[in-house]
Amino acid sequence: MKSKNLANIFYQWEDDTLVLNILGTPSAKRDAIGKVKGNQLKVSVTAAPVAGKATDHMVKFLAKEFGVSASDIVVVYGRMNVNKQLRIKNPKTVPEVIIKNG
Repeated sequence: MKSKNLANIFYQWEDDTLVLNILGTPSAKRDAIGKVKGNQLKVSVTAAPVAGKATDHMVKFLAKEFGVSASDIVVVYGRMNVNKQLRIKNPKTVPEVIIKNG
């Protein structure tokens, strides 16, 4: 299946891979998956935005939330930016916000 334009939605499935548009918030009080804002899912992490460390921390946090290993998550773009796209291979669990907004 070819990748579709995610202009109006924050996620899509490509076979067993979940493609997510993320609006990241570094240096937050806690790691959390937030609400949907436009075509992005808000995700906050405690790590500071230094040399991609906040993105690395986000990948580890989301790996736990989706029941996968960090190596199953690929940062398509946005490693050094708050606007990101991630590909999560074969997630074992899906957070409620995705189910509710699906």
